[in-house]
Amino acid sequence: MKSMEQELLCPVCKDIVKQPIVLPCLHSVCLMCASEVLVQSGYPQPELPPEPNSPASTPNMRSPRQLRRPMPKSDRVDRLLRSGSGTYPGRRRKEGPPLVMLFHCAPCGRDVELGERGLAECMRNLTLERIVERYRHTVSLGSVAVMCQFCKPPQALEATKGCADCRASFCNECFKLYHPWGTPRAQHEHVQPTLNFRPKVLTCPEHDQERLQFYCKSCQMLLCSLCKLRRIHAGHKIAPVTQAYQTLKVCFQFTSILMMYLAYVTQVFDVLNEQLSHCVREIMALLTERQTMLAQALESSRQRRAEALANQVAEKRSLLEHAGLMAFTQELLKENDPSSFVHAARITHNRWDAPLAPVIDTQRTLAYDQLFLCWRLPQDSTPAWHYSVEFRRRGVVPGGGARGGIRGGLAAARWGWQRLEEVTGTCAVIDRLEMDSVYVLRVRGCNKAGFGDYSEEVYLHTPPAPVLNFYLDSRWGLHADRLVVSKEQRCARSVPGLSLLQAADRALTSCHLTADLLVGDVAITQGRHYWACSVEPGSYLVKVGVGLESKLQEWFHLPEDMASPRYDPDSGHDSGAEDSSDSPPPFSFLTMGMGKIYLPSSANSHHANANYRESGFTNSNGPSSPAGVTYPLPPRLGVCLDFEKGRVTFYDAHSLRPLWEGPVDCSAPVCPAFCFIGGGALQLQELVANRNANQTPVRRVTIQSRVTKLN
Repeated sequence: MKSMEQELLCPVCKDIVKQPIVLPCLHSVCLMCASEVLVQSGYPQPELPPEPNSPASTPNMRSPRQLRRPMPKSDRVDRLLRSGSGTYPGRRRKEGPPLVMLFHCAPCGRDVELGERGLAECMRNLTLERIVERYRHTVSLGSVAVMCQFCKPPQALEATKGCADCRASFCNECFKLYHPWGTPRAQHEHVQPTLNFRPKVLTCPEHDQERLQFYCKSCQMLLCSLCKLRRIHAGHKIAPVTQAYQTLKVCFQFTSILMMYLAYVTQVFDVLNEQLSHCVREIMALLTERQTMLAQALESSRQRRAEALANQVAEKRSLLEHAGLMAFTQELLKENDPSSFVHAARITHNRWDAPLAPVIDTQRTLAYDQLFLCWRLPQDSTPAWHYSVEFRRRGVVPGGGARGGIRGGLAAARWGWQRLEEVTGTCAVIDRLEMDSVYVLRVRGCNKAGFGDYSEEVYLHTPPAPVLNFYLDSRWGLHADRLVVSKEQRCARSVPGLSLLQAADRALTSCHLTADLLVGDVAITQGRHYWACSVEPGSYLVKVGVGLESKLQEWFHLPEDMASPRYDPDSGHDSGAEDSSDSPPPFSFLTMGMGKIYLPSSANSHHANANYRESGFTNSNGPSSPAGVTYPLPPRLGVCLDFEKGRVTFYDAHSLRPLWEGPVDCSAPVCPAFCFIGGGALQLQELVANRNANQTPVRRVTIQSRVTKLN
């Protein structure tokens, strides 16, 4: 409605039009506004009618524009428009040429000719009047209610109906009174109550009471029957108003449809434009991505070419330097002084030498979750710019044992050497290895003289199962005053405290347990897992193994210094087999202490013991000891748990030789466990991925113990 209101505004007063007339330029303005524009332009004041049968015709309701001029005579609008408007008072027809009025049209911005009759030439825009009436009735713009014109003032009621023939507004009672049934007035046209009644039909402004029944297509104006006979319309295309009405109506309908089609086409065009913009953006993104890829490929190619060129330049420089050395050598051969010759020859010889064969540090080299290889150059070797590390996998025999010696290496299916080129340090980490395999490693250095000799080959055996990484959990410790866990929770130390001294007087009469238990912070529920630890050789008794999490909590949470025949510190092995010979034991431990490891005898451990004896270790109790054998404590002890098979195997983690294998109950979650009896210390093997390249593995555990307060 707001947009419609803009179309109903007069371009002069900027208000809704009243009594609109159509100018020759086809713009519509108020009749009163048009007369004011003419007066301001210097033309005489035309006679204008008031709004017929409206409150504006009364003295109390006149508009401010009507107060500035005398009231014109009340008559029909069309008759007054054909009066002397546009001519000077007193002018006679035979006096000089007629005066042509010019009206300045605000929308056009130019002067429009009105003709000698002025505003009388302009017709009223009845269609616009109808639209204004409907608009006013719809939005109720009128501030003054339309009152019945036939009620007396004290009892005046609001009008509910209007009569187009009577040009008056009535309330219900007055309408019935003035339009009784059976009379001609009952056939009058009923309209909405309004303050301005329009004429029912258009009449000719030149010929009184003559209806406009024809339309001149050449002049584009309405004609009456008398205007049609004029000479000025001779030969023009004149058609009846009804035919022109049908033609113009069809034209307007076609225009409306065309506008709707144009709106639809515009909408479709906007959608297509948006889709086209989206496609263009996608193409631009693809082009940008392709450009980035090409730029990266170009940069990679440039770097490769630059590296190749740098290598060629280095080679050329080396050749030039060698040429210089050759010339220097030829001059050196001319030297006759022995001391000067030897001194110069030694310097020249060192400049020609490649690095010597590196020496692999077997104490720092190890195989755990990855291979960690360390080496050093001999003291009298020339410096190396970088190193080349080579490794390959040897075949393994069924059962996990590695084929040893040159004979096994020749019989196995050898893999090709793999290399780590241009290693700048003296250590390297090799990953993506196969489990339970033997790898052969060697190193050689390189400088401007070229590559030197290979180091001696070393053999590293990877763990039999994936490495399990965990930390120590001391929440189960029975004697927290004697147990110290490092900040990293990978090292632990047990120090004999006051409770052990107080129980010393009973040590000769009974067996007492003073054990500290540590477990891992993980629970194993499936698969095969391997981990390793090192025990301090000076420890009294340390037990390493696995057990059911629930049973460990139940059996190790005993009152302090309580006698228990199940745990014998001298037996060296606790498996829980005393409870039942049919079911697997709930936990399995190996005992270490005082630089020894105790291996109990069992049917499943003969092969392991035989392999261990072949390694050169001696049995302090004799090879035929029925209670088991003892061996020197290895640097690291490995534990491999097969949860599905319910088996645990202990290894010498340095050489990956099996020591002992036994059953364990895996019907519930199993966790790594460590038990201290007396003083002792252990350290979990750290992952190679978490190690510092320059860190040296330490076998001895050094942890600052806490001070125990005596009661």
